[in-house]
Amino acid sequence: MQAIHITKSGGPEVLQLQETPKPKPEKNQVLIKVKAAGVNRSDVITRQNTNTYGKNSPETLIPGLEVSGEITELGENVTD
Repeated sequence: MQAIHITKSGGPEVLQLQETPKPKPEKNQVLIKVKAAGVNRSDVITRQNTNTYGKNSPETLIPGLEVSGEITELGENVTD
């Protein structure tokens, strides 16, 4: 699958479209095939790395706390 990655601190130019492994939902999670995503303040702060959102994070991050799409997989504890 493809995803936008924050590769380092900076402006929008640090965002890169990259191939990434498809995640497997954990017990209480769902996997969503994203049709639309919003950019919210925490995504911008993470990209700028000006607050704790982006500190002590993996080498690259995938932003997108606000998404809409189709649920394609359920974690084992998801019932609704």
